[in-house]
Amino acid sequence: MALVLHAGKTNKNAYKTLIAAEYSGIKVELAQNFEMGVSNKTPEFLKMNPIGKVPVLETPDGPVFESNAIARYVTRLKADNPLYGSSPIEYGRIEQWIDFASLEIDANIGHWFRPRMGRAVYLPPFEEAAIAALKRALGALNTHLASNTFLVGHSVTLADIVMTCNLYMGFSQLMTKSFTSEFPHVERYFWTMVNQPNFSKILGEVKQTASVPPVSSAKKPDEPKKEVKKEPAKPKEAPVGEEEEAPKPKPKNPLDLLPPSKMILDEWKRLYSNTKTNFREVAIKGFWDMYDPEGYSLWFCDYKYNDENTVSFVTLNKVGGFLQRMDLARKYAFGKMLVIGSEAPFKVKGLWLFRGQEIPQFIIDECYDMELYEWKKVDISDEAQKERVNQMIEDQEPFEGEALLDAKCFK
Repeated sequence: MALVLHAGKTNKNAYKTLIAAEYSGIKVELAQNFEMGVSNKTPEFLKMNPIGKVPVLETPDGPVFESNAIARYVTRLKADNPLYGSSPIEYGRIEQWIDFASLEIDANIGHWFRPRMGRAVYLPPFEEAAIAALKRALGALNTHLASNTFLVGHSVTLADIVMTCNLYMGFSQLMTKSFTSEFPHVERYFWTMVNQPNFSKILGEVKQTASVPPVSSAKKPDEPKKEVKKEPAKPKEAPVGEEEEAPKPKPKNPLDLLPPSKMILDEWKRLYSNTKTNFREVAIKGFWDMYDPEGYSLWFCDYKYNDENTVSFVTLNKVGGFLQRMDLARKYAFGKMLVIGSEAPFKVKGLWLFRGQEIPQFIIDECYDMELYEWKKVDISDEAQKERVNQMIEDQEPFEGEALLDAKCFK
């Protein structure tokens, strides 16, 4: 008995199994005349999957459902299949990225897509949260792919198949070029994968969507008609229900509730940007004149894993990605990031000015890069630390006896 996959021809979850089968030399046939909403409701189908979801793989030993499980099953039919790596650690990392592709990429694309198709209630705050979570996941993926062609090892694995199929719906339905351009390594990876022969045989020509689909109006249940009783005319009043349903203002950021500070962050950023000469005398002096140690705090950061910084452009991309993800703090922070050294491994050090006396909790929660650095609060009563602040603000070279590869500013 041949392996029969019950799913529609354009089901991206079915693509995982079909592509894995191509790489593994396993024959998998699509069920003939499969019609979603009809075929998956028959008694025969419900015996294979009682909740009627697709895809389902029919095998000589019985059915298998859930798309990742099916793809794993087909992959394991070939002994020592390179799609599962060549060592226990590669196997573990393949499984890691399969989970990441499902829980961080696919889930958030689905949360964004389904309400726009009318398959769920459309709530703008829910969509905003889904997009933010998706961007965070793509940022992490982008950082990994900055120094890796494939997710694990040096060739296609099952992790790449699952990840690409999950990204496929995003690229083809939701994520426009302006959206994905923020993640150049993800773009390069996706287009490389979909143009591999075993992928293109299943996916065909892949085109990126030019726009996000409009929100489909979901039909609301009809409300029972109420009998209207005639009453004497009264002066119009604002309906109580409308007042109760008025949108509540968004809660303020805790930093906005701090006592006013004499330091106006935007004024410092303008001074920094506009000072072209006599930087010490103008910008540095101006900084200390403006600085409010009660309203703001200064922090040094040192990257924990400098021994990994063996490729210059990868190190620069890593720092650039960090600054992109810090965009949520732009109203409350100023930063300098230095990449130091004339040869590998390169050191990454930074100086940050934050509103308040501690690193804001929302930044720690939302920007995963924060945990990759050791953070130390600056003691401005220590002249040596204060001078180090000056040197980092002005990109002094050499810095601590070493050449600067690059200096980036967050403002």
